[in-house]
Amino acid sequence: MTKKYWYVILTYVLMQLSGFIGFPILMALGVERGDIVGYWTFVSFTIGLLIVCFILRDEWKEGDFRGETASVPTTILWTVLGFPMALFGQGIAAQIQLKLFGIQPGSENTQEIMAFVTATPIMIFAITIAGPILEEIIFRKIIFGSLYKRFNFAVGLIVSSLLFAVVHNDFKHLLIYFVMGGIFAFLYVKTNRIIVPIIAHVAMNSFVVIVQYVFREDIEEMIKQMEEMQNTLPNLISFFL
Repeated sequence: MTKKYWYVILTYVLMQLSGFIGFPILMALGVERGDIVGYWTFVSFTIGLLIVCFILRDEWKEGDFRGETASVPTTILWTVLGFPMALFGQGIAAQIQLKLFGIQPGSENTQEIMAFVTATPIMIFAITIAGPILEEIIFRKIIFGSLYKRFNFAVGLIVSSLLFAVVHNDFKHLLIYFVMGGIFAFLYVKTNRIIVPIIAHVAMNSFVVIVQYVFREDIEEMIKQMEEMQNTLPNLISFFL
């Protein structure tokens, strides 16, 4: 791993920990407590993205692996396919979790993030643009890419996808993040262009935010109705028995 890559990882870690400094600053500036997380997430992710792009400014033109990068038509094809692949993979992983472990769809981590987004919509940029770009650079370009070139695809995929899943701090849905990490890694290797998994990741996050933000009340009502049905069904069964 090159020195530049370590600088990028250090930037990402400092960005994640920057709230210890940023939160008190925003509080001192009079920002309301409920808005602090959203505003600082936007600030820290934006600054982090600019720094990382500057560090890697000479690495965007060429592929990272041996062989040529995918042609423009092939790149466009996999870019278009990337989002439905990620969506399908997430759905399959969610069903596996439900059938094998009884884990219901719906992430508490996502709900918490959307609560902050609702309070401070400017945070949407961090969630849909800056965050996915930084994560693809860290987990696919640097971690997966380095392991893939040194070992093989399987080692790179397993390690990078596990780290990608763990960083999201949503261990109940670890499989979903792992599967998505694997799909993004596949897109990266298939095209030898980091922009392809970046676009797929941006599209995936944007889709989730749009659905949760625009249809938030409908989703909450649907969940409430499902919970009521689950509570009512046993009573009906016991009544007829």
